[in-house]
Amino acid sequence: MKQNIAIAGATGFVGRWFIDRYKNEFNITALSRKKVANNNQGTVKWKQVDLYSISSTTEALADIDIAIYLVHSMMPSTRLNQGSFEDTDILLADNFSRASEQCNLKQIIYVGGILPKDEYTISKHLQSRYEVEKTLGSRTTPLTSIRAGIIIGPNGSSFRIVQKLVKNLPVMACPEWTKSLNQPIDILDALKIIKSCIGNEKTFNKPLEIGGDQVITYMDLLKITAKKMNKKRLIFSLSFITVGLSKLWVSLITGTSKFLVSPLIESLKHKMTINPENSIGFNINYISVEDSVEKALNSKEKIPINPEFVNLKKEKNTVRSVQRIANPSNRSIDFVARIYPIWLKKRFADLLKANYDGKFIKFSFLLIPLLELKVIKSRSDDNRKLFYITGGWLVKRTSLGWLEFRSVLNNEYMIAGIHEYVPSLPWYIYKYTQAKLHLIVMKRFEKFLFSVPKKYSKNIKQN
Repeated sequence: MKQNIAIAGATGFVGRWFIDRYKNEFNITALSRKKVANNNQGTVKWKQVDLYSISSTTEALADIDIAIYLVHSMMPSTRLNQGSFEDTDILLADNFSRASEQCNLKQIIYVGGILPKDEYTISKHLQSRYEVEKTLGSRTTPLTSIRAGIIIGPNGSSFRIVQKLVKNLPVMACPEWTKSLNQPIDILDALKIIKSCIGNEKTFNKPLEIGGDQVITYMDLLKITAKKMNKKRLIFSLSFITVGLSKLWVSLITGTSKFLVSPLIESLKHKMTINPENSIGFNINYISVEDSVEKALNSKEKIPINPEFVNLKKEKNTVRSVQRIANPSNRSIDFVARIYPIWLKKRFADLLKANYDGKFIKFSFLLIPLLELKVIKSRSDDNRKLFYITGGWLVKRTSLGWLEFRSVLNNEYMIAGIHEYVPSLPWYIYKYTQAKLHLIVMKRFEKFLFSVPKKYSKNIKQN
């Protein structure tokens, strides 16, 4: 009997190729935040899912045996996205881990990045991959974590940047990070490894570092690509070119979004080669870097494409805010949710009225109801408090939108998240007033939580 496989991040580079390669060997459910208009992939089932929503994710994983997680949130999903990609990645991974446990999945397979083998401080991009790995494996569902370096293949985002640099620059003065070592792997070899991990208990709850059998520098990769493209290029390194400057010129030359370029460039400064302790033998005759580059540039295979998606008319002025809050005192989420309105009231010298009666949090100013939040107990637990945004003068849409507090990474941090919020204020007034104030308030609240005065704790106990 075929196994039921769900792929989160199915529209990306690895997801598209996995579907194309193995759609006849597994019952594949491809997850996308958009609704499919025309499915041209036969047996593949496409499901629309909002990974920011635990209930939507749980519904999408019903009847699934194993999930492949390929999600990286480096692009904003709303008009205003307050929060870093690394904090958003943790939230999405926590949702997926919760949903996987509820659906009794047999395994999650996550494709992340090789951890550095040098003295540099780990980049935000790779740190995020590691935090996602820990978050996905924080519950009962077995996790197989595949850590990969550069995956080379037709239409791959990382290699596409290399290709555009070679195409557009006759002379390349490269920064020092291009001398860092890496073990690129061909997309077809990576897919074979992913497939071999499906249901393989030897890979459960352990990191696997994968790469080809050649160790090269990024400068070597540029030179190999230039040769395969029949381009005469002068490529050399200069020590004074900083990572920040590299981000700027790579984005400009390749036309690639800064949201994608920035974390990738920060990661390239690291030595990313396989640690033998985190590797198991795969019976694969690895494709050489030269052949892999040749295939990526002149693929004889049809490059997999995504199905057509419905262009849904959505609310334009949506807001998402995901803020990480350090929790050194190991406060409970219930405590944080209860003390937040009390602290706000004191912070604004009682001009802002805030009350939490266990069912609603209500904020008002001069008798004007600003915001009303309803606690959803059926979807809250010891590690998460969920509130629907149900009314108030500051709210335009009350049919969708929620606020949450949740603990992540063993309660080392908390996430305060606002999702699908639509403000009633004119957009640019909101953006430069209420939105800015929210960030300031959350930073002050984080500072407050480091040492909560006894009078606040007393108020919580009385409630």
